Amino acid sequence: MNRTLAQLLEKKKSQLHERGIEWRITGVASRRLGWIYDPNGLDLERLSKATSSNVREWLRGAKADVLFESTSLDPSGAQPAIDHIRAALESGAHAITANKGPIVHAYEDLRDLAEKQGRWFLFESTVMDGAPIFSMFREGLPTIQLKGFHGILNSTTNVILSGMEDGLSFEQSLKRAQDIGIAETDASHDIDGWDAAVKTAVLVRVLMGERLQLEQIERIGIRDFSAEKVRAARAAGTPYKLVCRARITECGLTARVHPEQVPLSDPMASVSGTSSIISFETDIFPSLVITENNPGLEATAYGMLTDFVRAVGATGL
Repeated sequence: MNRTLAQLLEKKKSQLHERGIEWRITGVASRRLGWIYDPNGLDLERLSKATSSNVREWLRGAKADVLFESTSLDPSGAQPAIDHIRAALESGAHAITANKGPIVHAYEDLRDLAEKQGRWFLFESTVMDGAPIFSMFREGLPTIQLKGFHGILNSTTNVILSGMEDGLSFEQSLKRAQDIGIAETDASHDIDGWDAAVKTAVLVRVLMGERLQLEQIERIGIRDFSAEKVRAARAAGTPYKLVCRARITECGLTARVHPEQVPLSDPMASVSGTSSIISFETDIFPSLVITENNPGLEATAYGMLTDFVRAVGATGL
């Protein structure tokens, strides 16, 4: 992800310059490379500068103004991402993440810390890649009241279901998702509904202000689905989709991630492959829909780029 982001920063260099934004990469950290930094800027093709053993020393050595954090999702605890983001904010850097875990497990604490430090904590890429969901509500829909939402937010299950509709078995369809880079070698988080549940929790906590825990979400994945079952549903005009739902009712908040048979008249029925869709119900708009058609990895990187522009543009770094 960060390699794609670096390429996108270079690709958009002239547009960023027009906005008065200049940048250089002063630190890189990964399992393979370790913690590398040079406050004068790193040559990504020849990473051989000073190294560090921990994130705080690395941030000091890099003299970082912005941290891009994109470690892998850990639904159970979101570490080390939370510690990385906290260290960045406490050091005076903005923190931008594509990891959903810190939002689920520490959103309010990190938000309040960012506000105290006068920095930004941003995460546009956590749901639907770079589609402007959080910025739309934060900047484009003042005073709006979000009552609920529903949609298809997990690409892997969508690719698997689409593949089974096309005649593949579950195993063949999963392998295709892995071959194109959509699914991990261990795709349990996707097929068991964890990824979709985490995204649901992120949207609820940030946009609805409810401290929803993962265990409060009714979660059923598609692990036990057969190709015959999926093709029969499509033939009947009600294809299966893994649907996220959350709504505030008189009895409180309800949230679930379930496979549902969706009628062809529903816009969700036409969402296939790596595409996503979400429909928001508000006090002003009965249905406000965002659809994303077959995004690539650059779309997620773009979400981080827009957060970067927002952060440094607002502070003049």
